Amino acid sequence: MTRLLAVTLCLGALVANATSARSDDTDFYAGKNITVMIGYAAGGTYDATARLLSRHMGRHIPGNPTFLPQNLPGSGGIKAILNLYSVAPRDGTALGMLARSYAIEPAFNPQLAKYDPARFLPIGSTSKEVSVGVIWHGRGVTSLNDLQAQQITAGATGVIDDTGRFPTLIRKLTGAKIKVVTGYPGGNDVTMAMERGEVDARVGWSWGSLKSRSKNWLDEKKIHVLIQMALHKAPDLPDVPLIMDFAKTELDKKALELLFSPQISAWPLIAPPDVPKERIAVLRRAFDATMKDPVFLADADKILIEVDPVSGEAMQQVVLRIATFDRFVIDRAIELTDPK
Repeated sequence: MTRLLAVTLCLGALVANATSARSDDTDFYAGKNITVMIGYAAGGTYDATARLLSRHMGRHIPGNPTFLPQNLPGSGGIKAILNLYSVAPRDGTALGMLARSYAIEPAFNPQLAKYDPARFLPIGSTSKEVSVGVIWHGRGVTSLNDLQAQQITAGATGVIDDTGRFPTLIRKLTGAKIKVVTGYPGGNDVTMAMERGEVDARVGWSWGSLKSRSKNWLDEKKIHVLIQMALHKAPDLPDVPLIMDFAKTELDKKALELLFSPQISAWPLIAPPDVPKERIAVLRRAFDATMKDPVFLADADKILIEVDPVSGEAMQQVVLRIATFDRFVIDRAIELTDPK
């Protein structure tokens, strides 16, 4: 009888604790705002994706908090990364739509990127991605082979993000003559500069974003796709060369795997370190539910945002995988992307 009473009391305590946890979640977020820092300027796909999530995720969180997107561009996305890591509150009221390269930045730029990627807490990514390099029509270039003899300029937001690293990588692996022009606040600014004739090309442009936001340029042949950059080709670009095919050694293959692993979580929504695990669970459930929400999917379709979600848990596994690469691989990746 005593044992039965003890078991009953224990079960009652567990139920009470679970109920209390659910109540705490509801009480915590009720009437609160969740700030979403965006690592790039307004107008690009990072911005559009963060604002899309901000319109819908709150409905799937107990207490229905309001999401407040805020752009914080700078240093190729690192300004927002450092703010989320060191300044933002760690109670579940701050998130970031960070540069997808956040998981590898400290290895490449230790002087500026002073943080531990494994301490961030991924919530989810709306899709995977393949990056491409494109050139404006009328430049006399229609394929990568043309760049063996003719130099072009590629606009970039910085030498330390994809738009700066990838053209340098192409130059070193393929011999293509590409000069990087930095200083643009976001990818959308690079695109407009290309249209104005300030630069010839944009390299490190998400293929899904290009298809959705600049499809008319493809249809009207205003741009030529020269190369794709990922671990595997996009299914609808079978004839465009893949950067992986230019790796001549096993070390180069591993260096490219390191560089392109972040593409698996192309639009990463991240929480800062030390957020209570119960709130991370709430945010991840809300993200997963949002990815299946018909209203969200209709909104995403309306603004031409592809949805092929990656869970927060899967994103964390990618970060842990990146941490296993040895110093030789990291040094080779740095060498391949060093603009000098």
